[in-house]
Amino acid sequence: MTKASGNLADLLSGTFDPLHKKASDGIPLFNMYVDGSWSNSSDGATVDVDTPIDNSIIARVPQASQRDVERAVASAHDNWQKIRDIPGIERVEIFHLTARLLQEHEEDFVNTLMLEAGKPPKDAAGEVHAVIDRLKLVMEEARKIFGEYLPGDWSEDTLGKFALVIREPVGIVAAISPFNYPLFIGATKIIPALLAGNAVVSKPSVENPLSMLLFARLLEKAGIPEGALNVVTGSGGKVGEALVSSDKVALVTFTGSTEIGRRVVQAAGIKRLHLELGGKGMAVVLDDADLQLAAKRCVEGSLKNAGQRCDAISAILVVESVADRFVELLVEEVDKWKAGDPRDESVKVGPVINSAAAERIHGLVQDAVEKGAILLKGGTYSGCTYAPTVLDKVPLTARIAWEETFGPVATIMRVRDEDEAIMVGKESRYGLDSCVFTNSFYKMWKMAKRLQVGEVTINDLPRHGVGYFPFGGSKESGVGREGVGYSIDEMTNLKTIVFNLEPGQLGKTRRIHNM
Repeated sequence: MTKASGNLADLLSGTFDPLHKKASDGIPLFNMYVDGSWSNSSDGATVDVDTPIDNSIIARVPQASQRDVERAVASAHDNWQKIRDIPGIERVEIFHLTARLLQEHEEDFVNTLMLEAGKPPKDAAGEVHAVIDRLKLVMEEARKIFGEYLPGDWSEDTLGKFALVIREPVGIVAAISPFNYPLFIGATKIIPALLAGNAVVSKPSVENPLSMLLFARLLEKAGIPEGALNVVTGSGGKVGEALVSSDKVALVTFTGSTEIGRRVVQAAGIKRLHLELGGKGMAVVLDDADLQLAAKRCVEGSLKNAGQRCDAISAILVVESVADRFVELLVEEVDKWKAGDPRDESVKVGPVINSAAAERIHGLVQDAVEKGAILLKGGTYSGCTYAPTVLDKVPLTARIAWEETFGPVATIMRVRDEDEAIMVGKESRYGLDSCVFTNSFYKMWKMAKRLQVGEVTINDLPRHGVGYFPFGGSKESGVGREGVGYSIDEMTNLKTIVFNLEPGQLGKTRRIHNM
């Protein structure tokens, strides 16, 4: 067993003492970060944070009121110029210092992620390392801000002129992140927003907001100006809507379900939206694929992080002629994935986020079996831990064939050939990720061109990783792109500055005129 089994506050180093205090019942109350100070909500309301390991309460955080959200937005608005006035190279240095601090406090974050999100230690450490890598890549990301020079002598109507096309920060960014990667996704919204010179109000998931509060503390220590970053906590319905609807917010960057994404669109009004929503990642296994590789990668894509990934493999479309052998290999791989208490280091599949999620997953599995699917493994749960599950011969009438699973289920659907797989893919309302296993260049190119998704991976599971390659959705999976440099595009406005060179007699003129 790992160390993370006692009171969370007792496990944290002294760096994080300003964040929390112990209540009379022994449960620590963590403060939120507003206007450069750590404080409770204005009315003293709190919300419990429990661990999916055993549903015990590990902390409390403020339930921000509308007044608190307004104060956070006002602070971002009033202090925006502070972050803009910091030279770009100094912003880079702040993030590099944050990376070093995160390395020093890795154990604090791993313990926190293990308790608040139910992550096995290896997965928790992987999330921390991904944030460190992203912080180290900010210099490359900053190059997207540099702009370009456009000489006007390449067009008849701009002769004698030139233009500078520059990128400027949008202003106030509302960054709303989900529960599945509570540290990494929140960080990958905050980092490019601040790097581009925006002020940020972050709202982590109410299910597991603690790691984001710890991250804000490191940014504070690294030198982010007071008020340029604010973190408010509480339920999405109250806090999120107040934040999204604020007239002072210029951009909402949101990762979460398509259903909540629609509510964000309705509440936001006229402002920029950057949305990564639901997905139904499909793995297509063709008859010439390396079946051993395909089985191994499909299991990892289905079970990693208990299936709670927007880029998870949520359905496997395997050509009938190789399906029996593929399924045999896949079941063998699933046997290697032990589920249970993530504090046991032999466990690879921890609990899902809460009991309601486990019940929802079970409803999808039961519906599939009732409609003719064959349950080969799993199909049971205890508390928040859902057993790794394999469903074969899932019919297209089953809900799990089309709905986002967000649980540790390998859903196998048999198809005649790649054309039928393409047809099934086109019917999905989602379009985030897919992958194809084949050794034929022409088949992989055909699939890559015809699948209506934001990213297609060949001979591997989809994984956004640190975001070095851009990703994002089509159809109902979102708007915009994320990734190193690509997030900067979303978080800046283009401004064109046109210079007339005629007064200085410096502009080029035509020497040959049309007859």
